[in-house]
Order: sequence, then structure tokens, then C-alpha cells
Amino acid sequence: MSEYRVFSIGFDGRIFKAEPMVCESDEEAIARARTLGAEYTIEIWSGNRFVIRLDPER
Repeated sequence: MSEYRVFSIGFDGRIFKAEPMVCESDEEAIARARTLGAEYTIEIWSGNRFVIRLDPER
């Protein structure tokens, strides 16, 4: 199990929400983060390691 932090980024480029998650893999973290909302940019980090940036669906 790995610890992740999911950051929601507003249109102004600032983080407005951070959620901790514990997942088995990067793939699980990405799948779970996609359910948090598609209208904002989301970044996933595992400690100091950047995992992915998910841009809003248009």
C-alpha cells in the first residue's frame, strides 16, 4: 500500500482541496481520483513523486 495525495486545482492555478488516499498502485490512485470530479485539474502525488496531472474533461 502506498500513500497518495490528490490535489484539486482551480482555474486560477491554486490548490483549493487536498485529499489523502491509500492505494495499492498508481493505477488505483488514478482511477479513484477520476471519480472526485472532472471539472477541475487534479494532480496526484505520492510523497515527493509526481504521478499524473489530469486536466478537466471538456
